[in-house]
Amino acid sequence: MPTVVIIIAVIIGIAVIAAAAFLAVRAYRKRQLAERIDRRDDDQVHYAFIVNPSKPQAKERKKHIRQFCKEKGLTEVEFIETQLDKDGRACAKEALRHGADVVVAVGGDGTVRTVASAMAGTGHAMGIIPIGTGNLFARNMGIPVDDIDAALSVATSHGSRHVDVGRLTLLDDPTTDHGHAFLIIAGIGFDAVMIDDTDPELKKNISWLAYFVSGVKNLFIPKFRGTVTIRSADGSSHTIKGLQFRTFMAGNCGQIPVFSLMPDAAYDDGILDFEIIDTSGGILGWANLFGDVVHQTITGKSGSSPLSVTSSIDNIQGVSAEITLEKPVPAQVDGDMLPATQHLRFDVERKALCVRVPEVDPDFSATGIIPPIRD
Repeated sequence: MPTVVIIIAVIIGIAVIAAAAFLAVRAYRKRQLAERIDRRDDDQVHYAFIVNPSKPQAKERKKHIRQFCKEKGLTEVEFIETQLDKDGRACAKEALRHGADVVVAVGGDGTVRTVASAMAGTGHAMGIIPIGTGNLFARNMGIPVDDIDAALSVATSHGSRHVDVGRLTLLDDPTTDHGHAFLIIAGIGFDAVMIDDTDPELKKNISWLAYFVSGVKNLFIPKFRGTVTIRSADGSSHTIKGLQFRTFMAGNCGQIPVFSLMPDAAYDDGILDFEIIDTSGGILGWANLFGDVVHQTITGKSGSSPLSVTSSIDNIQGVSAEITLEKPVPAQVDGDMLPATQHLRFDVERKALCVRVPEVDPDFSATGIIPPIRD
């Protein structure tokens, strides 16, 4: 018995030490980030904050932003709220018409991507104050998701990166007038069905884990079939006819909480990572696929695990992909649902978006001091 007690005590001790080390490293990195942000120059220009009022903390955050700007001496500040018939894209265009130099998205990934849709190619900087559920793009950019003052300091000071913007165009939708922007991952098939079927209330309670609950409910929906043509950066193209898949995704950033869906994806390389996922054998196939994702996360390399026999992850890089399907399928961009489509195209706009981030683009000056507006 004493031996068992000693072993348990050792295990508990190791766990406590590991937890303490993790917290210490996290605190150290947070202090480093705060010091870097404090050294940045404030940018006294016209700011427009695009706020998603549907977020529970939106009203409180809006009040906090007003106080922050007052203390910083930022006098040219306006707020524009999104509405059911007025998304972030429309609000950002309105802000630019008002003369805004920097447009700041205050919301989740949906608000960020729609604001980015309008900001791409304008030369104006975009800031992000994450108050959503996942805040995946902010996380990929290193923007603090649990410190609003730090995020505000980043958004209102010089220091940016130019990042790619993906576009998903519904070629069979006669009403579309633009490609739907995405900054993280867009897709058709199982991933879109899973997102569409996620319970909003459950999402509020358990955050992004709600997607897994929906995923389990939809494991056995029929596969999707179609023809895919992928164009490479060198201008060559490759067509796959009769492709059968569970989901087809285009990634600009590949990191999500805990896992890496697309380890090779880079947000500033002018290339999209197209991932074709398939499974067979029922539950065993999905279990294999989970193992594939874990394998990618651990190794940092795209593709299936060597042990997989009933699942596959094929990763192909390119600048565009056009897909014609046997029947309409659900589509999503950064977690926002689009109308079902049978004919679509993914494209990328290289370094079209200027985003204010803690770690500046190495292409800019070594000091991180960036000229106003164009950063």
